[in-house]
Amino acid sequence: MGSPVRLLEVNSLKKFFPIRRGVMRRVVGHVRAVDDVSFFVEKGECLSLVGESGCGKTTTSRCVLRAISPTAGQILFRPEDGSVVDVATLSKGELRPLRRQMQMIFQDPFSSLNPRRTLLDIVAEPLVANKIGSRQEQLDRVAELLKLVGLRPEYMRRYPHAFSGGQRQRIGIARALALNPSLVVADEPVSALDVSVQAQILNLMLRLQDQLGLTYLFVAHDLSVVKHVSDRVAVMYVGRIVEMAPTAPLFATPKHPYTEALMSAVPKPDPRLRSQRIVLEGEVADPANPPPGCYFHPRCRYAVDACRTETPRLREIQPGHFVSCHRAEELTLRGVSG
Repeated sequence: MGSPVRLLEVNSLKKFFPIRRGVMRRVVGHVRAVDDVSFFVEKGECLSLVGESGCGKTTTSRCVLRAISPTAGQILFRPEDGSVVDVATLSKGELRPLRRQMQMIFQDPFSSLNPRRTLLDIVAEPLVANKIGSRQEQLDRVAELLKLVGLRPEYMRRYPHAFSGGQRQRIGIARALALNPSLVVADEPVSALDVSVQAQILNLMLRLQDQLGLTYLFVAHDLSVVKHVSDRVAVMYVGRIVEMAPTAPLFATPKHPYTEALMSAVPKPDPRLRSQRIVLEGEVADPANPPPGCYFHPRCRYAVDACRTETPRLREIQPGHFVSCHRAEELTLRGVSG
């Protein structure tokens, strides 16, 4: 086996939104939505970005696709020709051919589909926009995609209102796969669905990953979902990655106190295994006015003086296990067994 290929590499990514006040709308500050984030995704794997609502994971994913332009940093992507391009610096014209290789599955299957268009129009839209194939070839491709995601091709003349949430998300997945992308960004693709339907959609995504050789950047807040689909997990807190590791080591032996607190909230199926929930004190740090030192220190029960003044760097403490915590080596934190 050859060495793994990095399909995506993000270095020191920042996205600040200006805060404007007064009649003149002067900039009085910035919301640091994404604050110096670095990670990589290898070809064929699934990396999950996890964290509370507002931690910056969706903003990160939209910067990767250049749906919004980053303030600073590199977004290195490897297209099919094997070259490496910095998505962050490309013009709109240069981005257009890359869009075919980077697609998104949206969170809400109800608002992400145009209610005035049929399945044929929705799924064929990327093909039409990129002028790929004749009308008959587009129709054949839509039929093939619908079969691929578990829907019947004869449904293609129907409108979205005729389908359930799970079926609509399958339509969204078919649309994302229309152009044979190599990278798929999935922004909380199952959070709006019933639990029984979530499992079906996740299993579909895993099957498609194996079948088509897809690479996923999976955005989620539900750790039980993440454990099921991810090869590696990156935990975000207030715009920064605080821990990144392969899934099994992260769940068994977390190295950051925030990860430990998230793990304690994962439901246990056996009542005898009910562990003590770690309730974090205080509020999530304000991204417009973050505290000095470690952003997590006001809520951390392990904080020492260094945490209040010195900003920890994301560093590798074990092979493939990165953490930004001054006390990572000395703390023994509780994970999730099984």
